Amino acid sequence: EVQLVESGGGLVQAGGSLRLSCAASGFRFTDYAIAWFRQAPGKEREGVSCIGDSGVNPYYGDSVKGRFTISRDNAKRMVYLQMNNLKPEDTAVYYCVTDLVASSCPVGYDYWGQGTQVTVSS
Repeated sequence: EVQLVESGGGLVQAGGSLRLSCAASGFRFTDYAIAWFRQAPGKEREGVSCIGDSGVNPYYGDSVKGRFTISRDNAKRMVYLQMNNLKPEDTAVYYCVTDLVASSCPVGYDYWGQGTQVTVSS
């Protein structure tokens, strides 16, 4: 069974940092790209970042470029999203996602976890 479990969210003041984690199981982790997207109330889903199977040339959305860093540890089957200089507009539920097809970005939104809430206060 494919499982993606997000963690690390919380409440932080503007300018602060959080590190999100995504624990993957149930599939050959090293073969696939993993992405993060976010969903805020009343807003469309937004792709945040994506990393390919080898970890090179990650993708970042324009709104987070220069502030967020994605990484993966294939030995631990983990993907991380380091979020710095957070802004109130970053408030959303964050999900990690894969499609079990693509080894490089972008990925389809076929499998994702329960999400982790990030709230940034002004």
